[in-house]
Amino acid sequence: MSGFLKLLLILLTLLVADSATAQGLEALSTAPNAEGGQTYTLSIQVLLFMTALSLLPGALLMMTSFARIVIVLAILRQALGTQNTPSNQILVGLALFLTIFIMMPVFDEVYQVGLKPYLNDQVTAEEALQSATTPVREFMMAQTRETDIELFARIGNFGEFQGPEQVPMSVLLPAFATSELKTGFQIGFLLFLPFLIIDLVVASVLMSMGMMMLSPLIISLPFKIMLFVLIDGWALVFGTLASSFQV
Repeated sequence: MSGFLKLLLILLTLLVADSATAQGLEALSTAPNAEGGQTYTLSIQVLLFMTALSLLPGALLMMTSFARIVIVLAILRQALGTQNTPSNQILVGLALFLTIFIMMPVFDEVYQVGLKPYLNDQVTAEEALQSATTPVREFMMAQTRETDIELFARIGNFGEFQGPEQVPMSVLLPAFATSELKTGFQIGFLLFLPFLIIDLVVASVLMSMGMMMLSPLIISLPFKIMLFVLIDGWALVFGTLASSFQV
């Protein structure tokens, strides 16, 4: 168990113990298991689960495909020049459901190797957490650039890693987030280029006609929307995003 989890467990234990003392209830107790470890009561497990729920938004942003998808969709909206259409809520909803679709094999493996054995009382909570982390690490490692891992390893004075299994989560998480930002902006740049060309052509035509007071965005917007619809742009963007995560 990492130092962070140990510290979190200590704080939660103190909170539950204080609550139990105030109410006169035996809410906290531990018992040795067959492997020499400790088994915690249901109150501790529920409290840990509720704490994990509060960390889900950060985990969604840092450990899944959500960041890359929402960045690409935001740049695409900017390239189209449609202001707030689609709205932020629609973009986040699209990014969320596409994230679930892309991450479903990882989530299914996490359930099979971690959550399901724990619910069937086949492994302890610590063993289940360790097993469930493996598929997520493999996904993150496959999408992370080696240069980003080396950057954060150098910042944290971790030295060189002999293999992917030696990379700690404290290095992998920021390296994965940085790689996702880079990839998202690269895809967004490629999407921006054709719409930029349309804006330049329309601006040049208006300048040659002496219509300098007319905003080129008003004229180019219908052409960009028509082009995007004719090429089935949404399907192409979603397909490209989904295929970009395949190893």
